[in-house]
Amino acid sequence: MISVERLQQILEQFSKLSVIVVGDYFLDKYLVIDPSLSETSLETGKPTFPVVEVRHSPGAAGNVCTNLAALEVDQIWAVGVIGDDGSGHELQRDLTERRVTVSHLIHNPDAFTPSYIKPMEQQPDGTEMELNRLDIKNRQPLAKAIETQIIASLESLIPHADAVVIVDQDQERNCGVITDRVRESLGVLAASHPEVVFLADSRTRIGQFRNVALKPNRYEALVAVEHQTREVVPRAVAERCGQELAARTGRPVFVTLDAEGISVCTAASSTHVPTVPPNGPIDVTGAGDTTAASLVCSLCAGASLAEAALIGNIAASVVLQQIGTTGTATAEQILAQFQRGGWG
Repeated sequence: MISVERLQQILEQFSKLSVIVVGDYFLDKYLVIDPSLSETSLETGKPTFPVVEVRHSPGAAGNVCTNLAALEVDQIWAVGVIGDDGSGHELQRDLTERRVTVSHLIHNPDAFTPSYIKPMEQQPDGTEMELNRLDIKNRQPLAKAIETQIIASLESLIPHADAVVIVDQDQERNCGVITDRVRESLGVLAASHPEVVFLADSRTRIGQFRNVALKPNRYEALVAVEHQTREVVPRAVAERCGQELAARTGRPVFVTLDAEGISVCTAASSTHVPTVPPNGPIDVTGAGDTTAASLVCSLCAGASLAEAALIGNIAASVVLQQIGTTGTATAEQILAQFQRGGWG
């Protein structure tokens, strides 16, 4: 499907790109617990969870930025909202260390910085097991004034951008950054700037975007079109839903299919781009964000829809083999993975 030379040609363009990432910025915070050090609390009589290591990294829209940075994208703008709190400080510092421009991250003193707190229990063999996650999110609608600021940031940056990645992580309607009003504005911007690649990833509202390319998984595509859930969604059903979504949005839809790869859907047809199953254990954490980042960069670099999907598959396969971490894929790793064979 693609030669080494063609892949190199596409990857070499990534360092010339400018990308806006708008959406829900989370802090992923890991608390490593050593149960062998547990004590009994004098106040409650319950065993304590001794934390021996703390690490954190950008999550959700922040992880897309991290993946773009790993691909050596030249300019990355973060557009979103964080709280005026310690988690917001940590998140902003983490993004800055990854060369992300944070001047369009709005500090809201009346809100939390969305965070996933992940207690990790240290096992006797040195591995870690994730315990119940603590989710810190805002459950009140985003203020109209902040919506206006988000839209103004997008309008000011769009003339300088090659692409916009939309990350709609928050499941509570209008409580995250991608509110109904912001989503509508993004559709207008995409229609008026056809030279810019727009790609949306949304957990619960993928069917409500217009004029932008979409990246749902097979389950999200089914819910968006048929308003139902199934334990198993066959590829043919996912592709039919992808074609319907493409008809609605007027742009291509990349339906991710787990171990089956990606189906690229237009209103008229679908093209299946298979992946190569990795050997050994896998960790799916962050693979979707890696796929989104590599898809967008490939399209900006002149790749065809099928070529972009293939590069997304390769990048995701790199991340799947990074165990116990929210991984990233560099251009060098993508090329090396391709050269190992089996990709076409």
